[in-house]
Amino acid sequence: MNTLRLVKIASYASVTVATVLLIIKVTAWLRTDSVSILASLLDSGLDIAASLMIAVAVHIAQIPPDKEHRFGHGNAEPLASMAQSVFIAGSAFYLVIYSLERLFFPQEIQHAQVAVWYMAISLLLTLGLIAFQRYVIAKTDSSAIKSDSLHYLTDVATNILVIISLWFSYIQWLDPILALAIALWIFKSSLQIGKEAANQLLDRELPEAERQLIQQIILQTPNVHGFNDLRTYRSGPNRFVQLDLELDDYLTLKESHRIAEQVTQALEARFDNLDVIIHQEPVSLKNDQQHHTWGKE
Repeated sequence: MNTLRLVKIASYASVTVATVLLIIKVTAWLRTDSVSILASLLDSGLDIAASLMIAVAVHIAQIPPDKEHRFGHGNAEPLASMAQSVFIAGSAFYLVIYSLERLFFPQEIQHAQVAVWYMAISLLLTLGLIAFQRYVIAKTDSSAIKSDSLHYLTDVATNILVIISLWFSYIQWLDPILALAIALWIFKSSLQIGKEAANQLLDRELPEAERQLIQQIILQTPNVHGFNDLRTYRSGPNRFVQLDLELDDYLTLKESHRIAEQVTQALEARFDNLDVIIHQEPVSLKNDQQHHTWGKE
């Protein structure tokens, strides 16, 4: 299946599951008045907003380049992830305040055993969604789905803590304490999401393993003597590679172009959604101290 289509399906699945989880948790909270369920409920409410934002961002990121956006619209994904991290941090702050209030003014949890089943169903749905998202991430490496999956991973911990809280509902202080733990976990995940989004927005280099593979592919191309000034970055689903390709001084322009096209095709065969810009230069320039060269001697 096309990788872009997979990302879209994952974003739609996220919105659907978040909506179902919200309905389940509203019912559980109304029956129990548990602050830890409320914590999970608020998180699911934000999940819907965040998942809708991710779905829109994924759609925008896949719009082809146009006259005003020559490098495409890929940064819509990390922008949505950054906004999502702010929403998540805000929910964590609210939960801290509410949990502290309930800690000092405890209330008895009603119908705790029934609510356990609601939360168990929520846990299974969340685990199913995460399993599908991990499959999509492995196929596409989408930053938007990564941030969404990380958020739902915190939901797994949240649901487990809520179930524990309900199971031991006779210990009144346990409910707000676990809600506080959930809030801190959510806040930590927001920082991780924000950091990854910021790296993409600031055009951070691709991971070293990917750069090493790019270098190997370049050097394996026949008649390539080396390369220099390799620059890489990522924008949503798109990767960008720029480099100076070192070729024999006496090749014709047509032959130099052919070799550069071979390098481009080899890289595009290995990486999806790759944009390659190659500048060809005489290999004799590699001795110029102003050039920093990686490749064949």
